Amino acid sequence: MSNHEELMTPGEVAKLFAVDPKTVSRWANSGKITTVKTLGGHRRFRAAEIRAMLAASQGPGLDDMR
Repeated sequence: MSNHEELMTPGEVAKLFAVDPKTVSRWANSGKITTVKTLGGHRRFRAAEIRAMLAASQGPGLDDMR
């Protein structure tokens, strides 16, 4: 992990996907998303990976369907 890599909290990820933070924890436990542990033992998520997941989950927009 680079020192300047943008990381997100479970709450931030949950807001983006409009789900409960516990759902984000389940995704992490199942291996659906990669976690980074902080020195304090908290989970963080790589912002680039989360953005890619979000884009993939949104599918084609109206402009893409024309």
